[in-house]
Amino acid sequence: MASQPSSRPRLLVVDDDPLITDTLAFALGSDYDVLACASRSEAIARLRALDAAPPLALVDLGLPPAPHTPDEGFQLIADLLAHAPGMKIFVLSGQNDAANARHARALGAWEFVAKPSEPALLKRMFARALAAPAGEDADLVGESPALARLKSQIAQFAAAPYPVLIEGESGSGKEMVARSLHRLSPRSSKPYLTLNCAAIAPTLVEPTLFGYVKGAFTGASANKSGYFEDAGQLELQARIVGVRRQRVAA
Repeated sequence: MASQPSSRPRLLVVDDDPLITDTLAFALGSDYDVLACASRSEAIARLRALDAAPPLALVDLGLPPAPHTPDEGFQLIADLLAHAPGMKIFVLSGQNDAANARHARALGAWEFVAKPSEPALLKRMFARALAAPAGEDADLVGESPALARLKSQIAQFAAAPYPVLIEGESGSGKEMVARSLHRLSPRSSKPYLTLNCAAIAPTLVEPTLFGYVKGAFTGASANKSGYFEDAGQLELQARIVGVRRQRVAA
């Protein structure tokens, strides 16, 4: 007999420590259908294989291949929201640094939780996130004159066919504004990827954007796609999933 789909909300847990993922799966498994992954690449591959993205994610910042820095975790937040803008992402990290927390929220994370965290606390936070109105995590919240002016500018430039320059201090929410521009634009159904050029050596910006072939430069040990090609693959994947759903519905 075929197994029935779980009625529990799906929760994507990304941490390279199997003890943590096993513990969380045991502690949260009665309330959530826990999908555990050990790296950013595994999490994205798992996400692309699903018919529907999980509404919740709990991710560690320190992930391989650089577990002692938050870079992979930050990139994972951007990748997850590019694939599923409505996902509520919680950051569970031993790197309890205020700057990391600000940056995680600026990228679109729902909340930053320091390790260790009680399962009961996580359950309460997840329940509040699931009960929140759709889009609350993605919208710019507030009614101040400055924020109202910013929202008006976003609405004004969202449909523009030309590039938009967003300026602001670190942690001020530039990427949140960029996501709002994308969400309100005619390209909202297209993939959205982010790239921190300041974290890349100047000589590697072009290969990162356009990709490279094995042997193109020192250290290029294999072919690698660039961000533009990756965005195209995400769009193709979305089209395939859409066709599959139409066939199932038919």
